[in-house]
This record gives sequence, structure tokens and C-alpha cells, in this order.
Amino acid sequence: MKIEKFQEKVMSSGLMNGFEDMEIYYERAEGLTCEIYQGEVDRYETSRTGGLSFRGIYEGKTGYAFTEKIEADSIDYLIEKAKANAELDEEEEPEEIFAGSEEYEEVAHYSEALSEKSTADKIAFLKEVEEKILGYNSKIQSLHTCRMIEQSNERLLANSKGLVLHDRKNFFAIMLSVIVKEEDETKSGFTMKMTKDVDALDADEVAKEAAEEALSYLGEQSIANKKYPIIFRQDAAVQMLGTFLSSFSAEVAQKGQSRLKDQVGEEIASKQLTIIDDPFYEGGPANRNFDGEGVASKKCTVIENGKLKTLLHNRKTAKKAGVETTGHAYKPSYKGTVVIAPSNFIVAGGEKTKDDLVAEQKEAVLITKLSGLHSGANAISGDFSVAANGFYVKDGKIVAPVKQMTIAGNFFELLKDIEEVGSDLYVSPGGTGSPSLLVKELSVTVD
Repeated sequence: MKIEKFQEKVMSSGLMNGFEDMEIYYERAEGLTCEIYQGEVDRYETSRTGGLSFRGIYEGKTGYAFTEKIEADSIDYLIEKAKANAELDEEEEPEEIFAGSEEYEEVAHYSEALSEKSTADKIAFLKEVEEKILGYNSKIQSLHTCRMIEQSNERLLANSKGLVLHDRKNFFAIMLSVIVKEEDETKSGFTMKMTKDVDALDADEVAKEAAEEALSYLGEQSIANKKYPIIFRQDAAVQMLGTFLSSFSAEVAQKGQSRLKDQVGEEIASKQLTIIDDPFYEGGPANRNFDGEGVASKKCTVIENGKLKTLLHNRKTAKKAGVETTGHAYKPSYKGTVVIAPSNFIVAGGEKTKDDLVAEQKEAVLITKLSGLHSGANAISGDFSVAANGFYVKDGKIVAPVKQMTIAGNFFELLKDIEEVGSDLYVSPGGTGSPSLLVKELSVTVD
């Protein structure tokens, strides 16, 4: 049964069974994963997931139900299950079904050209990249990962108040982990490219970048254990920011689990730092026209020149705080209840390149990879002590890769210590984005 017809029948049945207000949220995701090893397809998987959730107000209580089957037989199940769950609801006030925003931006996030390009052509490109990497340098041993991922997502939200919303998006990414060896030293480097236009990727450029990233870690040296100025390369900056994203959630703050509670309007970071949550960022992986409650998505300045302008809200947290929702309600899946999550959460870029930042340092450490963030970082206090890879910088030049380090500090103090923001923006598949960042200093210990 087509989703539009199914939606109508569910609403009609709900009214006949005593539901006052109702909402349907439908989601479908399709994915393709392919891995290449020595010129042959080593793994090929497709996936298709999706389903529909029903939320309704019954006798002053809120009931939920969901199904993966968009079939006539599922309608009675949804209604009866939601009715039974409503009777168990212990909330004093029922949830409110949202009637809709005054205006929605109709931005296309789906690339027809990407979906129409054949899978065979995409695989051929990946094979070409692998071949060029393996032939780039005799020190390159193999590729631990040579993978492509293609994903598409479609959503529909409709309710009994006449609101009907629909959007869809897709993206393509390749992930490359290159193994290099010189004498007794073996290192690896990871490179990822994400796009909606496969034809915009150049196999020679991608291969060179992936190969050089791995080769750069050969010849590691030790350095003194002390505090250094730190340059977080854009991908490492994204890792650090992503670890503490929950601190910007109003829901987390209202539970007393964020250092940013009651900090709106306060200077919480360096004046160099501006962070914008942009659901319409061109090519962004977390683009959306509406949030999980049907609120129109909009560009939102979270930090402006160091000042915290807002936390991220859904309708419930906004009502509690006496402010308007920022449109950040999010459903992890059609089965889940609404939480708060950013869209494309991006640090606004400056004017200097990473190389410019390096050239200005008398002595510093350039951090390129972080690991152990989930076990070595406390999202509430902001304290972190994590493993890192990177390079020693002396007199404005990169001298050598450093043996594995541990860097330690506090995220909220780090925000205040940002001295320069680069221009080399990188956006991760999760939607977190940042250029390279120069931080005043952090403690560095070489293992």
C-alpha cells in the first residue's frame, strides 16, 4: 500500500476509535556498502530499513505504536497498541501535536544525478583509486579499508491538524585506510571523501591524498613532555567538537548534565569562535527541511564571537525555558521518541589556511587523529585525556611525526583558548564541521 493511502486510513481509523489528535512519522532508508581488495569486490551489501510510527492523544493521554509493515493489517494493530500505551502513560499533560510552522523552506537535498549514476561506475572508480594508491609508492603495503558507502533517506510527517511534510536526501562516500611500512615501522592513514557528485572526484587526487596521509606518519620521533600550542587539524577538531555535542542540548542542560546550563548570553569561548547549525548547508549530510516534530528547520547561530546565543531546543524544552524552539527535535528512527540533535553543526571558518597556522608557530604540535574519546572524555565536566597522533612543529615547519601522544585538558577551557580559526572546513558524515583550530596550549605526554 502506498504510504499516502496508508496514512489516510490510519487517521480515519484513529478518529473512529476515539483519538483526538494524531501524528504519523514515516521513514525509509536505503544503503549500499562495497569493499574492494586487490582489484576485486570483497564485500557487497545492500540494506533497506524503514517503518512508521503513530502517536495519538486518547482520553487525555499520549499513546505510541510503530510498524514496519505498510499494510492494511497493520492499521488495527497500530490503533490498539497506541490505545493500550496511552492508558499506561503517567505524564500529567498529554503531548501536543504540532499544527505547523508559518513557513517552510523547500530545499532539495536529494541528488537525482547521484542516484542515476550506475553502481558499476561507482565500483569502477573505487577500483581505480585502489590501483593508483598501491602504485603510488613502494612503501605502501596494502589498503586495510577501501570502501564506498551510498545512503538515501526519506521522511514523511503528517498529522490530524492538516500538516503534511516530506523530504529526502542522499550522499556518497569513500573511505580509505592505507598501510605503509619502512624497515620495522608500520603506520596507517585514514582518508574519507563525501559528495553528492561522484564525477567531481578525481581518482589521482584522491589516491595521492590517501597515500600521502599514510606516508606522512613514517619516521616518528619523541618530543619533550610539556604544554605546547596545539593546532587541531580540521578532522581532529571535528572529533573533539563531536565528543561534546551533547553539552549544547537544552534537554541535557535542563537535566543538570551540561556545563552550559544557564550560560545563554554569556561569553563561553574565544571571540574567534562562531558556531552555526545550518540545516541547509550545501552538500551537508544532516540537511533537513523540518525537524522530528514538524517544526520548520532554520539556520541557527549557537555561538557568536564567543557568546552563547542559544542551546538547541525541541518544543518541550523550549516551553520549559520560555523560549521558541530552535527546531532541533530529532527521531533516531521511526521507532524512537523525540530527542534533541543538531543538523550540520559547523564552526565558521576564518581566513588562514592550516599551513598559515603552522608557519606562525615557533614551537607547537599539530594534532591529526584522536582516539579513546568516549572513554577518555567526560561530556559533563569537559575533562579529557586522550590518545593522539600528529606532528612536531618547529620554527614554522613540520619537523616529524610524533610517537603516540596523550593530550589532556578541558573542552570548555579549550573553547576559551582558541586563538585562530582556519579556512579549511571539513564536515563529517554526522554533520559536525570545523576548520583547523589553533589553541593556546594543552598538556602533551609522549607514550
